[in-house]
Amino acid sequence: MKYTEIMVRYGELSTKGKNRKTFIMQLAQNVKRALADFPALKIHADRDRMHILLNGEDSEEVIPKLSKVFGIQNFSPSIRIEKEMPAIRAMVQEVVREVYTPGKTFKITAKRSDHSFELDSNGLNQELGGAVIEAIPEIQVQMKKPDINLRIEIRKDAAYLSYETIRGAGGLPVGTSGRGMLMLSGGIDSPVAGYLAMKRGVEVEAVHFASPPYTSEQVLQKAKDLAEKLVPYVGTIQFIEVPFTEIQEEIKRVVPQGYLMTITRRLMLRLTDAIREMRKGLVIINGESLGQVASQTLQSMVAINEVTSTPIIRPVVSMDKTEIIEIAEKIDTFELAIQPFEDCCTIFAPPQPKTRPRLDKAQDYEARLDLEGLMARALEGLKITEISAETAKDKQEDEFADFL
Repeated sequence: MKYTEIMVRYGELSTKGKNRKTFIMQLAQNVKRALADFPALKIHADRDRMHILLNGEDSEEVIPKLSKVFGIQNFSPSIRIEKEMPAIRAMVQEVVREVYTPGKTFKITAKRSDHSFELDSNGLNQELGGAVIEAIPEIQVQMKKPDINLRIEIRKDAAYLSYETIRGAGGLPVGTSGRGMLMLSGGIDSPVAGYLAMKRGVEVEAVHFASPPYTSEQVLQKAKDLAEKLVPYVGTIQFIEVPFTEIQEEIKRVVPQGYLMTITRRLMLRLTDAIREMRKGLVIINGESLGQVASQTLQSMVAINEVTSTPIIRPVVSMDKTEIIEIAEKIDTFELAIQPFEDCCTIFAPPQPKTRPRLDKAQDYEARLDLEGLMARALEGLKITEISAETAKDKQEDEFADFL
């Protein structure tokens, strides 16, 4: 089917009242970024719907990218028709012949925003329903949950026909809820946490802690690849690499084994909070799931969280591992996440970490460190990379060239 436009329905944005315009403008920007590979597209964002004029672009390539943009409830690829009944009848018959198979039912759903048109909605439903039965006499009408719902919309400029409704990503447009720092390791949980935060409108920047030579380039690349998997939902992601070797070596030197993980996580949180302040972020996001590992008991969270008053969003905190894995598989991060490369947390993990660390002891052990100097040197060594669809494409081309 040769579609001429895609009609987008907003869903939750429709409840935003006076702020609706801001949300719709942000969604339009996000759609433009997501569909940047299709220069001929024209995007018109109205109060109730968005119209994407294809101008010859292939809808089969556009649709998968559009389906990942948060803030869209659903959308329908549509065909533009001259606003004359003979042309509309002919197109309705052509479409129903193409999509009908024996036993399928249908209905006509007409909407007339141009009230000067010759027929009202009821008249269109009757006239075009008759045209369908004329084309396929054996087809049955069904008003509730038909197999084929032919939607006709009469606008000022033309008539539009659609029969397919594709589910969108839902949620809110990324960027409407502010910016957050995502503590991105190389595991299953943190990319899922980033995805869920973005679904609620948060623009994420990925903070990754690297401890070379204890951690390899493969670990770093794995984290970047995980961030790349989140790019289709937002357009670009800033990847912030934090040099963490000196800090981990110093922690290992002066802190008792049982508290190594607690103090390490406290320093990670301190640094992430400092980066958040530098980058004008509002919150910290991580992939902590309650009780999953020693650093994620309630007692550990209390001892670690004490270093900041910044809100920490934990989207997967109450999920079972199987629930997290289901989302990881859906967003295509699972296979990457289970690659057996050890990150800085696992390299320095003690054999018996404290699951109920005391806050006073954590504070006492941390006081043995030159916090100011260690953090200053780490922050001076930050490396920030922008990850986008274009960088992913360049990487694929380089890999293909190496293969050849």
